[in-house]
Order: sequence, then C-alpha cells, then structure tokens
Amino acid sequence: MALRHAVLAALLDGEYSGYQLAKAFDVGVANFWHALPQQLYAELTKLEKEGLVAGRQVVQETRPNKRVFQVTDAGRAELENFAVAVSKPSFIRDDLLVKVQVADRIGTAPVIAQLEERASAADAKIELLGNLLRQLRGGAEEEEFLLRGERIGPYLTCLRGLAFEQEHREWCLRIAAVLKARQASHAER
Repeated sequence: MALRHAVLAALLDGEYSGYQLAKAFDVGVANFWHALPQQLYAELTKLEKEGLVAGRQVVQETRPNKRVFQVTDAGRAELENFAVAVSKPSFIRDDLLVKVQVADRIGTAPVIAQLEERASAADAKIELLGNLLRQLRGGAEEEEFLLRGERIGPYLTCLRGLAFEQEHREWCLRIAAVLKARQASHAER
C-alpha cells in the first residue's frame, strides 16, 4: 500500500485541510499506517496534480486562509482499483525485536526498560482506541453497530489496532519479565 491510498481513504470521510488530515491520521489511521505531517502535505500536492483529489481555498476572517481537499471521482476509482488488487502479506519490522534478539549477549537492563516503555505506550494507545471505538459507535452496542452501523471501515481498522496494541503490550510485559527472571537467576550464581 502506498501512502496515497491511506490519504484517499482518510479523505472519504469528508473535506480536510492538511492539518485536519494529519489529526485524522493521528487518531484513526495511525494504528495501521504512519505518516509525518510533511509527508501528508507532499502527498496531497501529488494527488491534486494527478486529479485524485480536488483542493479549494477557504477564506477565513480571523485566521490565515486554508486549503481543503476532497476525493474526486478519479480518486474513488483509484481506491476501487486498489481494493481489488491482491494485498501483500504483512510483516514485522521493529528495531526493538533486534534488541531483544541480542539482549542475552549485550545486557538486558536497557532492553527491559524499552520493553516496559513500549508497554506503557501501548496502554495509552489502548485507551485512545477504546475511546475512539465508543465515539464511532455512539450509543450503540458493538454487535448492533457491527451489523447496522453506517460507516464500518474505520471501526474495523480501529478494532485491529486495539487488538495489536493489546497483544503488543502483553508481549512486552512477558518478555521484560523473562529477561528480569534470567537476570536474577544469573545474579544468584
């Protein structure tokens, strides 16, 4: 998947400025696609040149003017083509895993600290994603929303993000505990 598809997908929910798009990415898209604000602005420029999004100037009295973007018919067609293309298998690429792999050779204390930091970060994301899920479904129970909710895609990707963060937190805590136990065992010798 290219950044372009994630941007087009985010813009399906409405007309956004680059700033609003970055905020939408932080909350709804970041659980499956990371992008820096400057990458988003550059991608919006490319998409507009290609006719996949249309931008317009919004004049504001008390603030600087802004440009807002929306998906064009060509952008929707691009997303439809993307949706039918075969997806590549996912993979993990994480520098913390390399550190865990070599922890028994280089010392475990810094790796344990980073695992615990990651677990704490996962806790914060779990709370954020839980709040977002509740907001997306309004007052509906989850099963009812899943069957009859109007816009289900963001909810489903948020569920995946939540499951990922929960599993990641549990893995980090378990590996930190294993490394601590090994450290204590070696200290007793």
